[in-house]
Amino acid sequence: MKDRHCFWWLCALFLLFAPAPAWSAEDYSFDLSETEKQPFYLGGYTEFSPEISSADKGAALYRLKHYNHDEAVLADAYAFKLQLEGSYEKGMARLFTRINVNGGYAFDEWSDEANVYEGYLSLKPSSSLVLEAGKKTLRWGKGYAWNPVAFLDRPKNPDDPELSLEGIVVASADYTRSFSGPLQTLSFTPVLIPVYDSFNDDFGRADHLNVAGKVYLLFYDTDIDFIVLSGASKTSRYGADFSRNITPSFEVHGEVARIDDYQKKAIDSLGQISVTEYDAFSYLLGLRYLTENDVTTIVEYYHDDTGYEAKEMAGYFSFIDHAYNTYLSTGNEMLLAKATVASESGVGRMNPMRDYLYARISQKEPFDLLYFTPAITCIMNLQDSSFSLSPEVIYTGITNMEVRLKANIIQGEDASEYGEKPNDYLVELRVRYFF
Repeated sequence: MKDRHCFWWLCALFLLFAPAPAWSAEDYSFDLSETEKQPFYLGGYTEFSPEISSADKGAALYRLKHYNHDEAVLADAYAFKLQLEGSYEKGMARLFTRINVNGGYAFDEWSDEANVYEGYLSLKPSSSLVLEAGKKTLRWGKGYAWNPVAFLDRPKNPDDPELSLEGIVVASADYTRSFSGPLQTLSFTPVLIPVYDSFNDDFGRADHLNVAGKVYLLFYDTDIDFIVLSGASKTSRYGADFSRNITPSFEVHGEVARIDDYQKKAIDSLGQISVTEYDAFSYLLGLRYLTENDVTTIVEYYHDDTGYEAKEMAGYFSFIDHAYNTYLSTGNEMLLAKATVASESGVGRMNPMRDYLYARISQKEPFDLLYFTPAITCIMNLQDSSFSLSPEVIYTGITNMEVRLKANIIQGEDASEYGEKPNDYLVELRVRYFF
């Protein structure tokens, strides 16, 4: 095992610091055909990500996930990804698709899956109107790490918010008008969301057609959206967001969302499940600042009213410990299975609590180190003061390749969100080749 670790990390160091190969420099030539827009497009990337993590065997979420495995304190894993995207345009029509293929090896097991993330037809009969139908990621909202108004999108991973997301099947239109005056642009986007056994079956209650809409305004140089979702699959939701550049290098943004009759399921230390219904009011406020020497700072505060209080999470972690001890003494997995079901119903989601602070600082090519971008990201749970800290460095000095070396350090007391994560730290190398 030690030899294998040494091999992978020697490979990581080689890839990170190797000079650009000779084939990265090509003779310049001019071909007029290359400037013409082609109807076909095909691109994407392949990715290889080895990682090493240190297990926290006393953490509740480690016990829930690995109760029947005798894992080493240091564990390695390997992930592979292929993302393909392509399009074809003819006249006013455009077809687009994005496919994600993932494979991995962890805890002596292989896993793989393939998903169509997006696949839709777009028609543009005029410069102001676009019609679309198919599987699509809408990416509504102005937040970087979280988007409380993204009622139709899957949640981002705040530790890596720029990753592609799997879309949902929709039919939509987008009508845009431009004006001279304080209101410069007005856009209206109605959306139909079918939820049936073969369409969006994880969106909500089945056998219903739901409607959503977004109104966009560019008003006094401020981007503003008003968003609504209505239908029988989910309770009604309303939201608004904004983004404004105070100066060319300083931007502020925010979101606010309301969910009617939200039902929150919680489980206490005895395994008793309770359901609370209320109108949930969530919001986000953030800023982005760029200095003259290319230092970018992003800060966001997020309040999620659908999240859990500290005492509710402590009860859940206590029940996992009780279920684990019952399993050790009797071999009965029933309580652990109940804790797993509770996790899947909401309490085990990423960032399940109510108040968070996100901060990220990155600098492009500091000290004239060409092609290097170091960064550090912190995500803090403001209710229990637990947090994750992620330093990283990205190298782009090889043609069509991006290499990222990233660590994730987790700190928190017992019964806190990050204190009960399954790992104390994780180190990951990600190598992407774009084509």
